Amino acid sequence: MFSKILIANRGEIACRVIATARKMGIQTVAVYSEADKEARHVQLADEAVLIGPAPSRESYLVSDKIIAAAQATGAQAIHPGYGFLSENAEFSKRCEDAGIAFIGPRHFSIAAMGDKIESKKLAGAAGVNCIPGVNDAIETADKAVEIAKSIGYPVMIKASAGGGGKGLRVAFNDKEAFEGFTSCRNEARNSFGDDRVFIEKFVEEPRHIEIQILGDSHGNVLYLNERECSIQRRHQKVIEEAPSPFISDTTRQAMGEQAVQLAKAVQYQSAGTVEFVVGKDQSFYFLEMNTRLQVEHPVTEAITGLDLVEQMIRVAAGEKLAFTQADVKREGWAIECRINAEDPFRNFLPSTGRLVRFQTPKQTMFQGNTADLLGVRVDTGVQDGGEIPMFYDSMIAKLIVHGKDRNEAIAKMREALNGFVIRGISSNIPFQAALLAHPRFVSGDFNTGFIAEQYSQGFRAEDVPHDDPDFLTALAAFVRRKSRERAAGLSGQLPGYDVQVGQDYAVVELGKAGNNRYVPVHVAEFAGKQGQAQITVNGKTYAIASHSRLNDIRIEGHCNGHPFTAQIERGTLKNPLALQVQHNGRRIEALVMSPRMAELHQLMPYKAPPDLSRFVLSPMPGLLVDVAVQPGQKVQAGERVAVIEAMKMENVLFATADGVVKKVVAAKGESLTVDQMIVEFE
Repeated sequence: MFSKILIANRGEIACRVIATARKMGIQTVAVYSEADKEARHVQLADEAVLIGPAPSRESYLVSDKIIAAAQATGAQAIHPGYGFLSENAEFSKRCEDAGIAFIGPRHFSIAAMGDKIESKKLAGAAGVNCIPGVNDAIETADKAVEIAKSIGYPVMIKASAGGGGKGLRVAFNDKEAFEGFTSCRNEARNSFGDDRVFIEKFVEEPRHIEIQILGDSHGNVLYLNERECSIQRRHQKVIEEAPSPFISDTTRQAMGEQAVQLAKAVQYQSAGTVEFVVGKDQSFYFLEMNTRLQVEHPVTEAITGLDLVEQMIRVAAGEKLAFTQADVKREGWAIECRINAEDPFRNFLPSTGRLVRFQTPKQTMFQGNTADLLGVRVDTGVQDGGEIPMFYDSMIAKLIVHGKDRNEAIAKMREALNGFVIRGISSNIPFQAALLAHPRFVSGDFNTGFIAEQYSQGFRAEDVPHDDPDFLTALAAFVRRKSRERAAGLSGQLPGYDVQVGQDYAVVELGKAGNNRYVPVHVAEFAGKQGQAQITVNGKTYAIASHSRLNDIRIEGHCNGHPFTAQIERGTLKNPLALQVQHNGRRIEALVMSPRMAELHQLMPYKAPPDLSRFVLSPMPGLLVDVAVQPGQKVQAGERVAVIEAMKMENVLFATADGVVKKVVAAKGESLTVDQMIVEFE
């Protein structure tokens, strides 16, 4: 067994590998860019080596620097994590040539499966079901349209070296095929250095289900059940679960056996994933093989009790798998939510900056350990006070829960999301909460088009359901009442000016454009019972008990005998005196005041914000990679204006109305800040 390994990655996966290595008594070496010098993975590792500037192409993607760091520190093996060099066959071979074990598959297996065109040919030869399509590289956009028409729309345009949603478009007509080919090719060239693109039939109402496989160097290959990954947004997975609520045991076995056939055909060693698209009749077709650990591997660990990182290390060290296919368990139900640094209410724009507050839910299950069956686990590479840089992907953390069945896992995840505190940047937690509460998700009736269908107009605050919105109103009144009680207890108050607690209040829920909601509430205290009160809202009674401190963001307690976790804090963008109350993804901003003050508040005029419709502003920090307009140009609504690159993704800004360009303020190649002006219209 190795005594020291280097992790050629960053963020949560680097921390994840360090945790298992520490459990196995193996020392670890972290590598880091200048942007990550204070990162959590650097602090957790036994040693750390600086490998270059912030851009990944100058640090995490430079093989020479990583191999040199391993040699300098005496690391006997390198774990690549996922992303970066994890599926780079040349890097795997260079490690082998340097006498360093690559904790992943052999280079020839990566090469065989990394090329999506060749992998389909190999899969077909191995007896794996494949989707109809043209697997040869396409040279021009016109040829792409011709092929798409011959296959029949819709089609999927994919970069041969693509992955993680990059270099992929779905086209429903000639125009989309032409534009999609061009975009895919550009994205693939920039992200992977390989601009080959192919086309295949797009299976309508598809589900994305993948099989986790594990092989050793002794010819043994097993499948570790499946993962349901159909909840996706723009081909990026949002929620994953294991097992799938859709497929039968017969389909599971057939998919697993085909995955094993493919892995054996390429002499696969280590952990890997064979991805399938599954039709509504449970017919399934090979999509691709990921020759690495997947982001969503914890849900498989939860239901099988296996530590996949540990298995990868043992296989790389030459050990034989210590269990057979018959030993693979499938216990309970696991769900993973990807917590990303993005604003769901602003079309999921990336959000970067300092994590002013970062508190994870209470954890009861850790990496590869299912001793506590009904657990909560958080995998993250950040910490309180850390920074989310613009140079890498947007994932902050992965939240994983494990319950005895799917309904319990959903309930546990919703409660865990309530306790996840992130401040300083925006996160997609409200969106996750809305998905988990959606009737179609709860029933298991969804496919890969679910998010696009249900949120075709974007995601709005009103899209977040809540079983009892008045509960948030009651919480605001409860916290305000506790605050008044504390203020009333302060000594030295002048007679006649002392704080009066009172029992009747008005909760003013602040709405858009001054459209506020005024709710009268009555608060009755329980004699001699501190931290408890009975609040009446709209004829309903909420008996709330909580001993959380007033300065705690996360509030825990009981309401009418049932436990709850919510988030409450003072001061909002709309009003520094308001309370922000958040529960089950729903958030309100409220002022709690006396009934008389509420009457006067209704008389206050509404001050409209300034009209900024003449300007195109940068919605995020990022690099301005293209400006598609020039002064004097007439632009129609929906026409492309600029392209900003942030967190490894291109974000296109479109004109919201017809107009004439007066001035182009920002230059191509400029680093932009939030709300920085790019273009001004007349």
